[in-house]
Amino acid sequence: MAGQSNKSQEVSEGAGEDEDTIDFEIIELLFFAYRDFTSDPDAILEKSGFGRAHHRVVHFVDREPGMTVADLLDTLKITKQSLARVLKQLIDSGYIRQVTGPEDRRQRMLYTTKEGKALARALAEPQSRRIADALAKAGPGGRETVKRFLANMRNSTAE
Repeated sequence: MAGQSNKSQEVSEGAGEDEDTIDFEIIELLFFAYRDFTSDPDAILEKSGFGRAHHRVVHFVDREPGMTVADLLDTLKITKQSLARVLKQLIDSGYIRQVTGPEDRRQRMLYTTKEGKALARALAEPQSRRIADALAKAGPGGRETVKRFLANMRNSTAE
């Protein structure tokens, strides 16, 4: 019995030390913000049998028409195999089209179709509204502070 008491005391003392060095509040806010930020697009994607990987592909291809598969792999930091499956589904469903590169026939350039552009927009609109609402509540200078914070959270920031 005494052993259990000491062990529970050690656990609670250890937790207190973590509170000083780990920002659980921000970690949890990021978890919840991400959950809610992705919930509206998730519901839209589910209707087509798509997931978040499809969302990321459609988003980045729509934002940078003509990007190559190699560029997309570098942007998303995923394996060729993972991208191939998702990209095939988006091409077969008519959301993305793939064009052979003009100088290098091995190069594959990606474009959203009319349907792909509409999907990208439908996925971005609720997220954009959520961001606008949050920034309006953040007050003056909030947008620049949030941008700086998020840029600094990335592994390699480009200023």
